[in-house]
Amino acid sequence: MKIVIAGAGAVGTHLATWLSSESHDITLIDHDADRLQNVDQNIDAIAISGEVTDFSILQRAQVSDADLFISVTSVEEANILSAIYAKQLGAKKTIARISQMQYLTSDDVLNIRDLGIDELISPESLAAREVRHLLNTNAASESIEFENGKINLLGLDIEEDAAIVGKTMAQIAGLRDVRDYIVVAIRRNNETIIPKGDTVVMANDHLFVITHAEGVEQVLEVTGRRKIKINDIIIIGGSRTGRHLARKLCRNFHVKLIEQNPEKAEEIASEHPEIMVLNFDGTDVEKLEEEGLKNTDALVAVTGNSETNVLTCLVAKDRGVKKTIAMVENIEYLSLTQSIGIDSLINKKLAAANFIYRYIRRGDFVTLSTIHGIDSEVIEFNVSTKCQVTEKKIKDLDLPKGSLVGGVIRNNKGLIPTGDFSIQPGDKVVVFAKNECAKKVSRYFR
Repeated sequence: MKIVIAGAGAVGTHLATWLSSESHDITLIDHDADRLQNVDQNIDAIAISGEVTDFSILQRAQVSDADLFISVTSVEEANILSAIYAKQLGAKKTIARISQMQYLTSDDVLNIRDLGIDELISPESLAAREVRHLLNTNAASESIEFENGKINLLGLDIEEDAAIVGKTMAQIAGLRDVRDYIVVAIRRNNETIIPKGDTVVMANDHLFVITHAEGVEQVLEVTGRRKIKINDIIIIGGSRTGRHLARKLCRNFHVKLIEQNPEKAEEIASEHPEIMVLNFDGTDVEKLEEEGLKNTDALVAVTGNSETNVLTCLVAKDRGVKKTIAMVENIEYLSLTQSIGIDSLINKKLAAANFIYRYIRRGDFVTLSTIHGIDSEVIEFNVSTKCQVTEKKIKDLDLPKGSLVGGVIRNNKGLIPTGDFSIQPGDKVVVFAKNECAKKVSRYFR
C-alpha cells in the first residue's frame, strides 16, 4: 500500500515506523528538515521537506497514486486543507487529525467528509475515551474491550504479597476447576514473555490476561487486585481532553475540574454549567486537600505538562487516592507506569496512531489493538465457513509460534477456550500475537 503521511511529529513518525516495518510504501512530509533527517536515518520512508498544503509538495509526494493520505500535523487547518487537496489530486482515502470537537458532532451544519475527508480523528477525544474505560476497569492499568466488554484484555501489576507469586502457570490454572481467563503475556524488566505451563510468576511482573465479562472478578481475585468503587473524581487541567472528559464523566460521577488559568476556568464554567470548575493550581497540595483529596476515588491529570501530571498523581497516590491516571507527551514514559507508582499513563498521540493503524488494517479483521511495552497485537477475527480454523481443535491448528487464541464470542457470549475447543463459522475469535507473526495468523482466518 502506498501511504503518504503529512507531519513527522510523534503521531506521524510512530505510524511511519509501524507501517514501514510491514513493507508499505511510505512517504513522509514535514516543513522541519532537521526532524526529517532523523526520520530518514531511522525509518524506511521517503522524506520530503515542505509545507503540507503546498500543491507542488503534494505532487512530489505523488499523492495522486496514494492509497491513503494521512495528515497529522499539529495545525488543524493544515490537516483539513491538505486532506482535501490530496483527495482532489487523486488519493483514494484521506484521514485528518483535528482538535475541535464540533467537527465530530456538527454533521448537520458542516459535514466535512463531503469535502473529501474520509475519516476525522481527535487525539483529545480518543484519550478521554481511554480514561473513561480505565475508570470502568479500574483495577487494571491497561484495558482493551471487544464486543462491548464480552471479551476483555487486562494489564495487571502483580504485587509482592499476591498469592500467585512463585507459582507456575500450571499451578495457577489448577486453583479452580473452571478457568475463566488465560494469561497471554508477561512483561518483566522490559522484556516480553509468552508464558508456558512451567513459567513462574514473580513479584512486580505485569500480566496481560484475556477474560470474558463474567470472568473479570475471578481474574482480580487470582491476581490479588480489587475493583474500586468510584464516585468522586478530580480532573486536573482544563485542556481539550480535560473538558471533554469532564463533560462525559459528570453524567455518572461527582466531578471537579481544576484549571489554573482564571480566564480559561471562567470560560469552561460558562460554556459547561454542568461541570464544577475550580480555579487554582492543581499542584497546590493544600488547596487539593481543602477540596477533599483524601476522599477522592480517582484523580486524572491532563494538563499540557507531563511532569506536572505525573507529580500531581504521585501526590494524590500518597494521600490515599485509589486510582490515578496521568497524561504524558513522551510515548516512552508509558513503560514507567509500574515503577513510578501511578496506576495508568496515557498518551493521546499514541491513541491517535493506534486508531489510524486499526483503520489501515481493518480489512483483515474486525478490531486490532496494539499494547504499548510489548511487541504484540490483540486481534478480533470474524470466522467464515471458508476459514481453515474451523477444521480442527485449537491445539491442532498449528498456529504460528508467538500466537494463541485467547477468547471466542459465540451467540453474543464470551468464552475462554481450551485446547480441545473447536471454532465454528460465525464465531468472533480474539487472538494474541507477537508482531512478527500477526500477518501469518491472519491467513488462518481468511
